[in-house]
Amino acid sequence: MFTIEHDFDATVVTLVDDPAPHRQEDVTVTAFAECVTLSQHDPRTDRVETVTLSMAQVKDLAAALDLPEGVYQIAKG
Repeated sequence: MFTIEHDFDATVVTLVDDPAPHRQEDVTVTAFAECVTLSQHDPRTDRVETVTLSMAQVKDLAAALDLPEGVYQIAKG
């Protein structure tokens, strides 16, 4: 399950893990014009951990989801 919200300066997608024996915390994906952040609460430290991806990294990730194992470089342009 997931939710989508459109804020003033970003689109926020929250990924809710389906009920399971080893359920993970929700992941919040926030897409800004210049970057995308992924945030998740860590119950062991009681802190929210955040990773920031550049738009180039997001493009590479999207391409990687449809490719087999290997090393790739996306052509610019």
